[in-house]
This record gives sequence, C-alpha cells and structure tokens, in this order.
Amino acid sequence: MSQVDAYFERYGPAYKWMATGTIMVATISVVLSTTIVNVAIPAVMGAFGISAVQAQWISTGFLAAMTATMLLADWANRAFGMRLTMNAAMGVFLGGSVLGGLAPNETVLTLARVVQGAAAGIVQPLAMIMLFKVFPPDKRGAAMGIYGVGVVLAPALGPWIGGVLMDAFDWRFVFYLGLPFAGLAILLANLFLPGREESGPIPGFDFVGVAILSVFLAVLLSTLSNAQRLGWESNIILSGFTTSAVSAIGFVAWEMTTAKPMLDMRLFANFAFSSASVVAFIMGAGLFGSTYLLPVFVQQIQGMTPTQAGLLLMPSGFAMLLVFPIAGRLSDKVPAPIMIAVGMAVFAGSSWLMSAVNVHTAFWTLAWWTILSRVGLGLVFPAISSGALKVLPPDLLGQGSGASNFIRQLGGAFGVNLLTVFIERRTIMHADALAATQTSDNAATMDLLGEVAGLLHASGLPDSQLLPAAASFLGQTVMIQSSNAAFQDGFLIVCGIFLLALVPTWVMWRAPSSGP
Repeated sequence: MSQVDAYFERYGPAYKWMATGTIMVATISVVLSTTIVNVAIPAVMGAFGISAVQAQWISTGFLAAMTATMLLADWANRAFGMRLTMNAAMGVFLGGSVLGGLAPNETVLTLARVVQGAAAGIVQPLAMIMLFKVFPPDKRGAAMGIYGVGVVLAPALGPWIGGVLMDAFDWRFVFYLGLPFAGLAILLANLFLPGREESGPIPGFDFVGVAILSVFLAVLLSTLSNAQRLGWESNIILSGFTTSAVSAIGFVAWEMTTAKPMLDMRLFANFAFSSASVVAFIMGAGLFGSTYLLPVFVQQIQGMTPTQAGLLLMPSGFAMLLVFPIAGRLSDKVPAPIMIAVGMAVFAGSSWLMSAVNVHTAFWTLAWWTILSRVGLGLVFPAISSGALKVLPPDLLGQGSGASNFIRQLGGAFGVNLLTVFIERRTIMHADALAATQTSDNAATMDLLGEVAGLLHASGLPDSQLLPAAASFLGQTVMIQSSNAAFQDGFLIVCGIFLLALVPTWVMWRAPSSGP
C-alpha cells in the first residue's frame, strides 16, 4: 500500500481536500512573492538609486532561479519524498524572505530573490504532482480549478496589502508577507503529505545538467539586461549570446544522453505535450511581462501610490476566483485547445485595450481591462495544466509537471527581461522623435514655453530663470509622453504574443496524444 493510499484509509475521501489545502497554502506563499514585489519596484529603485534595467533583476532573478529548480522537483520527490522536500523548500523560502527584508543594497536583495525563487521552483511542480496523485483523471481539471481559487487569492490581495504596508511602513515589509503562509505550509506538510514512496538508494543527481542550465539562464538574462547599456553589437554582449546558445545546445545534448536526466526528452516525443509546452512558454512571456508592466506604469506615469497600484489589481484577482472553478470543470469536458484559444484571445483583447493607456486613463477603466485579462487567464490555466499532463503516461507525470512549469517560467523570465529592454529602447526612440519637433518653428512648443514662463513669472521667479525653467518643464513633458508611448508599445507587444500562442494551440488541437 502506498503512503497516499494509507492517508486515504485514515482520513477517507476528505484526504484529497486536506492534501489540496496543504499544497495551496505552500503555493500561496511563493505566489505572493512572485507578484507582490512588482508593486515595490519603483520604491526600491529610489531607495538604492538604481535604473529600471537593474531593478528588473529583482523580478527576473526570482524567475530565473525558479525556472532552474523546477526541473529538480521530480528528483527531490523521488529522492526524499514530498513531505521532506516541501519542508526543505519552505525553510529555504523563509530564509530568503528574511534576507530580502533586511537587504542593505540591491545586490543582497537580488540574492534574496534568487533564494526565494529557487525554493518556489520546487513547490509548484510538487503541487501538480500531488493533485494528480489524489484526484482521478476525470476530476483533475476541476481540481486544478479549485486549487487555483486559493492560489489567485495571493495576487488578488497581495499587491494591495503590500501597498498598504509600503505606505504605512516600508517596502521591506512586502518580503515578510509570505512568512505566515510558509510556516503554516510546513505544519500542514508534516500532517498530510506523504514521505518517500520508493525504496532503495537515492536516485542519482544530474549535477552536470543543473550546472549547464544555470549557466544558460544566468548568462542569457544578464546579457539581455546589459545589452542596451553596452550595445547590442559589443563583444561582451555577442559573447554572452554565443555562450548562452552553446549552453542551451549542450544542455539538450546532455539530457538526451545521460542515464539520469533532469529533463527527460521523451516528454517531447509526445507531440501534444510539445505543442502545449510552446503555448505555456508564450503564455508565461505574455503573462509575467504584463504583470510587471502595469504596476510600474501606474506608479511612474500616473503617479499612483503603491496602495493604489495594489487596489488596481485586486478586482482582477477576484474575477479569477469566480472563473477558475468554472474553467476547471469545463476543462474536464471541453477540449483543452478550445479553452486555451478562447482564453488567449480574451487576454490579447485586454492587452490591445491597454495599449491606449495614458496619464489620464481612469482607475476603473484600467481595472476593467485588467479584469478582462484575468478572465482570459482563468480559462487558460486549468486547461493548459491538465491538458499538458493528461497526455503523458504515468511514469512521466512527475517529469512532465516539472517541465511544464519550467517552460512557462522560462517564458516569464524572457518576457520580463525583453519587455523591460524593449520599453527602454522605445522610450529613447520616442524621446528623440519628440525632441526633434520641439524647435522655434513649432508654434505649439513656443506657445507652451510662453504660457509656462508666464505662470512662473506670476509666481515670482526671476526673469533670468524663466526660460531655463520652462525648457526643463518641456523636457519633463517630453520624457513622460515618450515613456507613456513606450508602455503603449509594450502592451501591443503583449497582445501580439498572446495572438501568436493561437498557432501552437491549433497544433495542439491537431496533435495525436498517448495519455493514460
């Protein structure tokens, strides 16, 4: 008798909800850390005097570490059991959270985020493995929907609570918000999660694969973040791209030949799983990119406080609360590609609406657009999670869970990095274009300078300072307009990303599968 069967014998049918609640609490703690820090980005930039590109590592460092460790979840589960693995991951997460709250500079803060991300990467695949252990195949979609209800509470309430903490105390307090959930997760894991199911020696660890993957992620993301500053054709940047490409090829080659792969390449022989993986990558890029963009936009362009930025995201989280259970049940009856296609199209529509944002866009207009995007996400998530795994044989389920989450998070790391670089470049381009029009021949410009100078004169500013002050105001206006235009371009890119996902979704629809 397996340990899971023993738990069912002890607690009866209610055990599946006990297990679901346990992994839900653990996931909430790490999801809080994934999303809530975005609200604090502008404050951190000001506290440490760092640029947007440097600050993005606070997000991408977390995502990169989480991506790298997701493939370790299946090995850790087989080697140590789910209970010990979850306890260890939550313990490391607690340590990273405290370190982030006490960080004296951006380097330590980034390190703390990497530690948090490494722990988070273990947790999410474990959750999916556990759900598939305690629910039968025809109920797994509904289970994902119910599990998602708990998980979306974190992004629904987290940014708002984090904003309140920041306004009342300090940005550091956002790192402490997940601590109670992590502590509770450790307690519940000891009560309801199984120990090691396998007997015999601990399976071999793929040290070489981990090393190559870490080099790939670190070099690629670092190269992307520095390319704008150093020049895309500089020797350092070109060397970085070359190293990351060689590492990626080396990782695939190693995983195909080693006896104990971290990523079993047999997964991708299943064409349906391969198609779902492409969809997951694109979804991750668009989702994490857009989640990063909006809080930064409303604080930098519209001047919202962290609390207001958090409140903006709250209604969308509650919309997901309503959509997830319905979508989960539908995913057991409606083909996954249909659910995914509809959800992607809805999210793309929301991003297209977002491309019209400006400094005057009303709070509730932004909130409704965000709600629409999360309705789309609510349709996609249960379908892609259950759809990617149910086509796999049982012996590849653990590997498939880690791989699916890995690919989605890899897309997220790419999305945040590339969108940040894109917006920076587009801001410069728009600023140059606008600045070129601000000449003495431009009647609107001269009228503006005259009006500003008149207002400053009326306020008592000396005549010698009127023109420089008016010119400074004009420069600030140009930069705000340029940054706003760049964010508009960014949301259009996100729209295109989600529309692009419809292609592999169609392939997924047409692909043969060989599931259990």
